Order: sequence, then structure tokens, then C-alpha cells
Amino acid sequence: MDTEKKTTAKVKTAKKADENVKEIKTEAKPKVAKTAKTTAPADKKVSETKPKKVVEKAAVDVVKAETKVEVKPVEEKPAPKNAKVATKEEKQAVQEPAKKKILFLAGESAPFIRTGGLGDVAGALPATLNALGADARVILPLYMDIPQDFKNAMRYIGSVYVTLAWRYQYCGLFSYNYNGVTYYFVDNEYYFKRNGVYGHYDDAERFAFFSKACLEALRLIDFYPDVIHANDWHTALAPVFLDCFYRGIPEYRNIKSVFTIHNIEFQGKYGEELITDILGLPEDKHSLVKYAKCTNFMKGAIESSNSVTTVSPSYANEIMDRYYSYGLDNILRQRGYKLCGIVNGIDTDLYNPATDKALFKNYDFTTIEDKQINKRELLKMFDMNFNSNTPLIGMVTRLTEQKGLDLLVARIDQLMQSDLQIIILGKGDWKYENKLQELQNRYYGKLKVIINFSTDIANKIYAGSDMFLMPSKFEPCGLSQMIAMRYGTIPIVRRTGGLNDTVIGFNPQELTGNGFTFYSFNADDMCDAIYRAVGTYHNKREWISLIANAMSADFSWKASASKYLELYDRL
Repeated sequence: MDTEKKTTAKVKTAKKADENVKEIKTEAKPKVAKTAKTTAPADKKVSETKPKKVVEKAAVDVVKAETKVEVKPVEEKPAPKNAKVATKEEKQAVQEPAKKKILFLAGESAPFIRTGGLGDVAGALPATLNALGADARVILPLYMDIPQDFKNAMRYIGSVYVTLAWRYQYCGLFSYNYNGVTYYFVDNEYYFKRNGVYGHYDDAERFAFFSKACLEALRLIDFYPDVIHANDWHTALAPVFLDCFYRGIPEYRNIKSVFTIHNIEFQGKYGEELITDILGLPEDKHSLVKYAKCTNFMKGAIESSNSVTTVSPSYANEIMDRYYSYGLDNILRQRGYKLCGIVNGIDTDLYNPATDKALFKNYDFTTIEDKQINKRELLKMFDMNFNSNTPLIGMVTRLTEQKGLDLLVARIDQLMQSDLQIIILGKGDWKYENKLQELQNRYYGKLKVIINFSTDIANKIYAGSDMFLMPSKFEPCGLSQMIAMRYGTIPIVRRTGGLNDTVIGFNPQELTGNGFTFYSFNADDMCDAIYRAVGTYHNKREWISLIANAMSADFSWKASASKYLELYDRL
């Protein structure tokens, strides 16, 4: 009996298994009857000209192509009770790549306060980075000289206290949004409630405090960037402090640092006693900022930063040479693997002859003849005679040795014998101011010197001049030559730094190039470049080609910002 029961059970089990197999095969078979029927007319037509086997094969192929196998969706299992449900923000974060977060540290920034090229960079580069998909923000001191209208619109965030060696200083933080960029302002009236930006007896302490306050401020704003981008000696200690005091804090551990040298002449050099009395660095970190028996802020940034940049490729090469380095060539050659140059851009919306309100008459290349109206009115403004055949050379510059004023002063008597006029706007060293004013009195009507700085007059000079002179001894980047070309004014420059990277010598045979250049820092070579420019000015065909080349050059920030993003991604 037991054996029979077992045998019967096996048979039943086998039958059930066979039925299941049949069901599976039936479900797997596609339903082709309908499809075959719809393709019959086509098959019939083909069979009139093709053998039967070929027709049958074609029909099968059509059936296979048109047959759709139904796939049953997999049932989703309910999530465990304790499982964490993703928020809307987390789902978006998975779908969208995270923005690169950059905090830009600067001692100045347009439009709030500006003394030179750094202010232009801090006012334009972060906005362009954001337009390219980054989250770039800027932090700078809350100077007394920042216009009150900006201060009234700022939002107070909070405050922290900053330790600086034995000091314990207050740091308030304000924010303001401008041009799509969040700007933060470090408030400390002891350090920043003063006239001017730089040049105070305690600048070392002021900017050491600011550098450390920038790092402490991250806790207040809850913004821990991927990259901290410090600029010039004013913020050079931020990468040093980051490595010495903050790497043990989880939020700071993975922050990378970039340091940009805008002008290597100014390094933040002070006595060695500052290392302990102001910076408060541990003894084993003193070597970071010690250099040539001094405390050197810029040297500390070169040592501590992940990458060091300059504002043009040519300048990056030049500063590894003793002639240009102001003593830092040795350390720069040792750290050459982290050094590169990215040329600055200009704000092409701000510097646009078609819309610039400072001009006597707006123009673009299609109405370039209106540039002569700007020239005539500019000369009239300064009581100088207008002659369309007499070229006007403009200069908007700081009156310093760096800007090549020695070359101009040495040959001004010679130049004034030629049929040309010169207008100079700027201020600086008293010896150049006095000498140029003396020369102006000697050559009244041919030479005009304005010892001042005015954006309105500067733009009138850019638009009204035929040529723009920049005989710089060295020039990290230079913005004036790019602005001049934007206005169709042809630059005459020495081939150094950014001038070498942006101005291409004119070739009259091929009508290429956008300016005139000379190589050696020599007054006669400068005069030769000026005379070449004057000669070309009287050849209208060549001159209009030169203007076209200059005005069509792309000096916008987009190309530069893209290179900075590539650099940030490589860190």
C-alpha cells in the first residue's frame, strides 16, 4: 500500500510539472496570427516573382520583425518600515551634478571699492563663473570708504571672534547680492574704519586678521567651498592658516586652495617677529612664511596652495626669472609644477563703445567714422586743436616706474617734434607728476596731462584716441590695452607679461595683428614702434584693417573663467 501511494504521488507530481512546462511554453509563444494576416497581400505579390521557399522565409522575417513580446513589469516590493525616504532635494542632487563651490578672497572688488586690476577681476570673474554653472562667492573687508548706499542695503548675518596669536578680535559679517554673486563683508572697525584701502602702518596685522576671519566666517554662512581662491598678499595667509589650524575640522578637511599673483612686486614682507606675535604659527610651520630673513606672506601662499596662478601665461614664465621676480624666483622655480598663467578678461558690457554713456557719441565698427567725433570733442575739452590727419596717442595709467614712464620722459622732446598729440590721465609718484606737468607747459596744445583719475575721462580717452601707449617695464596682465582695442584704439606696447599675450604685432603684408610692439626696455625701441604706428595711420586701408582686427578680438571673461573651472576640477 505504501509503495502504491508513493507511486501515485510521483505520477501526479510529474503530470503537474508537465502542465506547468506547457503553460510556460504557451506564454512564451508570441501571437503571430494577426500579424501574418496583415502581411499576406505583400507576400502574395512577392510570390509571383520569387520561389516559394524565399517567400516563406520573407514572411517569417516580417513576422519576427513585427512581433512584440510582452514583458510583464516587475512588481515593486514595499520599502522596509525603517527605510529612509529620499527628499525632493536629495533626488534633485542625484539627477543634477553638484555645482563647484568657490570662495573668492580679495582685498578689493568693483563696484564696492577698487584701486586697480584686482578690483576688476573680483568684480567680474565670479559672476562669469556662476554663469558657467559654478557657485562662486566673494568675501572682502567692510572698508569705511565703501559707498553708504551699498552699506544700507547689506544684510547682517552674525559675528564670531577671531584669534590672532594672543589677540581675540571681533568679526561681524554682512552680505550683499550684486550681479548674481553673493558678496560677504568682514566688519571690524579697529582695522577697517579708516580712509583708504592699503598703506597703513599695521597692514600686516589688518590683512592677517582678514585672512583668518575669512576662514572663521565659513561657520557663520554654512558654506564650505570646494576651493578657496586667494588673491595677492592681502589674502595670501588664508592657505597657510587653512593648513596650520583648520585641517583637523571635518568641514575644512577637503577644501583646496588656489593663490593668484596679480603683481609680484608687492609680497607682504615684514620682520620675522610677526610669525609668532601676529600670525601665531606653530614652530614647525615657521618655514612656510620665512624667506630671506623676512616674514613673506606671498611665499607662504606659494608653499601652502594646491595651485598658484598668475594673470597671464607670459607673466608666469617671467616671474621665474630674477629680473621680474623681486626675489621670489628661487621658490617659484622649486614650485614650478604648481604654477600656471590664465589671462584676465574685461567686462565687455561695461566697456562697449555702442552703449557707453561717457562717450560724446556712441559707435561700433559699422559706424567707425563716429570715432572721429569723440576725438574732436575730447581735444576740444582740453583746448587742443583737432586735425583728422594728426594721430592722437592716449595713456590711462599709474605714473610709476613699472609703467615705463622713464622711457616716455626720456623721449618726449623728440616725440613732440613729430605731427602727433598725447593725452595722459593718471596719478602716482610725485617725480613723474611734476616732470609731466612741466612738459605740458612746454608743449601746450600738443601734450595734455591730467593728474587725477576719472572713469568718465578715461573712457573718453579710450574712445577719442587713435593709439594707446603702454611701454611697461613689466605688466602682469594689463587691462587698458584690451579696453583700448574694444574701442578701436590701437595699442603700442612693450612685449611683456599680458601685453605679449594679448597684442599681436601688425603685419602689413597679410593685414594681420592688432597693434604695435617692441621687445627691449629701451626708449629708442619705443619710439620706433610709435613711428611705425603713425606711418600705418596714414595708410587708410591698413589702418581700417587694424581697427577691424582689434575690435573683433574676444577679451570677454568667458574664456578665462572656463580655464579657471578646468583648474578647479583638476585639484
